[in-house]
Amino acid sequence: MNREALALEMRGLREQVTGITDTAVAAADGLLIASDTAESIDPEGLAALAAAGLGLARRTTEATARGVLRQTVAYGSHGCAAFYAVGDTALMVVLGDEGLDLERLHRATRPALDRIGSILTEKTTEGV
Repeated sequence: MNREALALEMRGLREQVTGITDTAVAAADGLLIASDTAESIDPEGLAALAAAGLGLARRTTEATARGVLRQTVAYGSHGCAAFYAVGDTALMVVLGDEGLDLERLHRATRPALDRIGSILTEKTTEGV
């Protein structure tokens, strides 16, 4: 897996959408893969919480016949946390401040998720 490419995707998303404060990519089981977070954020804890939240949202959409989960957003008094499925095996969490434009975030995230999914599934060539 190319962690540098993941870092570029996360930084690129932050540059595209004003209000993003932190990002992380995690496996569906909550193990951290990559993060771009402030020192005040525990990236491993964030990954675990995001996986738990996304798992509940996935089960809810399945149980209510709403199709495949794409995203879920938790709103707080100082911003929000958006959780995006990256296929069946990973997720991306984006934290934003009160100025985050969620519609812009959702539009910008779709192609980034496709690229992140490709990065996570690409085969590395041994010995190169």
